[in-house]
Amino acid sequence: MSDLPWSETIRLNEIGNGLERRLEADAATRGRVMKALDLQGLDALSAEVSLKPSGRGWMLSGRVRAEAVQTCGLTLEPLPVTLDAPFEIGLVEAVEHPRGPAEEIDISLEEDTPDEVEGVVDLAAYALEQLALSLDPFPRKPGAEFAQPDGPRESSPFDVLNRLKPKDAGGGT
Repeated sequence: MSDLPWSETIRLNEIGNGLERRLEADAATRGRVMKALDLQGLDALSAEVSLKPSGRGWMLSGRVRAEAVQTCGLTLEPLPVTLDAPFEIGLVEAVEHPRGPAEEIDISLEEDTPDEVEGVVDLAAYALEQLALSLDPFPRKPGAEFAQPDGPRESSPFDVLNRLKPKDAGGGT
């Protein structure tokens, strides 16, 4: 059993020449996703995915669609959002690396390396990841602005030093 709120797996040996799937999250699944992503609501969640052989691995492509309700970070009011996010991810089968002396690993941010999978591909997990990446991390209702509340100014640790400084301190001798 997966700890993910939404999981739909396919074994690598079932991919063949490719496959296409439409995933539709039921109400219970949407509730788990809503909780996991801290949403106020999730009225619809679906994904269309295609998995095809590509080079030494596979190409997972598709589109995630959702009708969600986030919380405005300023007003805390509900903020409805409609998402339609296309995605494309390269996959390769994980290989066991022989245990030997530690090798230096070069990481390039320019290169889009494929995800390694072991025996199965969780189509819904990738759709969920794309949903999470498509949500605004700092949602704000249109026109909402932060206003500094009126009130006493917070004291600073330097206020004590300013009070110790002589009033007639000049800059020269």
